[in-house]
Amino acid sequence: MQAFLLPARGEKVPKADEGGFPHEPRGQPRPEGRHAERLIQATFEERFNPMSTSATTVPHCIAGTHTAGRSDRHADVFDPATGAVAKRVALASADDVRTSVEAAAAAFPAWAETTPLNRARVMFRFKELLERHAGDLAAIITSEHGKVLSDARGEVTRGLEVVEFACGIPHLLKGEHSMNVGREVDSWTEYAPLGVVAGITPFNFPAMVPLWMFPVALACGNTFVLKPSERDPSAANFMADLLKQAGLPDGVFNVVHGDKVAVDALLDAPQVQAISFVGSTPIAEYIYARGSANGKRVQALGGAKNHMVVLPDADLDGAVSALLGAGYGSAGERCMAISVAVCVGDATADTLVAKLAPKVAALKIGPGCLDPEMGPLVTGAHRDKVRGYVDAGVAEGATLVVDGRDHAVDGHADGFFLGGCLFDRVTPEMTIYREEIFGPVLSVVRVPDFETALALVNAHEYGNGTAIFTRDGGAARAFAHRVQAGMVGVNVPIPVPMAFHSFGGWKRSIFGPLHVHGPDGVRFYTRLKTITARWPDDVRHAEFVMPTMK
Repeated sequence: MQAFLLPARGEKVPKADEGGFPHEPRGQPRPEGRHAERLIQATFEERFNPMSTSATTVPHCIAGTHTAGRSDRHADVFDPATGAVAKRVALASADDVRTSVEAAAAAFPAWAETTPLNRARVMFRFKELLERHAGDLAAIITSEHGKVLSDARGEVTRGLEVVEFACGIPHLLKGEHSMNVGREVDSWTEYAPLGVVAGITPFNFPAMVPLWMFPVALACGNTFVLKPSERDPSAANFMADLLKQAGLPDGVFNVVHGDKVAVDALLDAPQVQAISFVGSTPIAEYIYARGSANGKRVQALGGAKNHMVVLPDADLDGAVSALLGAGYGSAGERCMAISVAVCVGDATADTLVAKLAPKVAALKIGPGCLDPEMGPLVTGAHRDKVRGYVDAGVAEGATLVVDGRDHAVDGHADGFFLGGCLFDRVTPEMTIYREEIFGPVLSVVRVPDFETALALVNAHEYGNGTAIFTRDGGAARAFAHRVQAGMVGVNVPIPVPMAFHSFGGWKRSIFGPLHVHGPDGVRFYTRLKTITARWPDDVRHAEFVMPTMK
């Protein structure tokens, strides 16, 4: 079966009918048909609404306490499979953000003085709790985002890998030492935390992207304020509760929900030293500009238009499977989704489209809690936006080979579903080629040769990820060396780095010099200090020249 989940470490992610998720006990016989669907969904909604039935508003988590805040503004949180409003989320005022920042600032001195070893022990306990409750967290993600359970579990696994990386912080914070850089003079370096730092994260990975940020930041000795997407806010609160159970002191990690009001308050807060962001390019550019103008360190990851180049010698069956998972997994709502297949030669394109089209048309689509191959999009507004891109592609002359605009899921007429869409003969001037769609839409572009394919990829404004499928080692090596993108796959469609490497793109896919997690994550959340020391035994005279070592 084609893998539609986020790639993890080669481990098997259980599907709903194999057990392994709390909504369905392992080994119990399953009812069949529509009765089974109703039973599973009802149990799912009962167990994984993280609020009790009497509390339908998702609160903030500030200084270790759930709070409604001072604002009277709220936003609806939908169940994407049904289209119904499942709960509301509090939208923070500037005062609410200020309260969270003050809580983080008050907690910083003691947390910064906590030894790296003891900070790592908190991370180890958090890791154990996250592993124990991975199924619960995955189900919460599915209930609000809509992605299928196995993909949500893969998201949690990839986030866990960053926690594992952060557990090694005593080693990662070791500086360098040089004895006798001069006579009786030693020099060494230290990594100091920044203070209060903040993360602003997107809807498409409500657990993984925050986990890219706060485990490294906390392990380095910072305190953290997280502003998750208001579309799927409950995962952030769930992780905040696990951190508290792990022994993290109150105020070290805080969650404020909100919209632009909260974002601007974080960008303008003098006590916030650094901002991490993942989202669209226009917002990334705005956050980088405003945050930098306020003297903050900023890493802002933006949009993508990831190309997969398919050479004539490629294993086309393998390429088709790769495109199916990378283009339509998570309904295309991934910053590393492949949205453009660049086929070298008409024969390559004809064969690939002929093999791919029936698979796209046959995608199993349904509520994420039933673990099909593709779930709904996150909101009705986003589904309509993606559908509008498909309309534009048709109007601009692309060939719509598979049309999923009117796909219906039995019993879920009001859900935010859209079928897979496949375009052929797309050109670089078309809107569907130029802009990030963030939905289950794949465009096939035909080019005559390798050099034209490479030039096409490099000419695009985005440079997040890319891939090449080929059996030619020379072509693969040339592509990897010359392509202008931050993450490159060779016969790997979604080249997301492991946690001990760093994630980030090039060009207008990132603003700021440092990528997230891995070595760059440690660099981003620390300041380097170099100390030079001498302990003289005798009295020395003043020196008025540039100091040199003898």
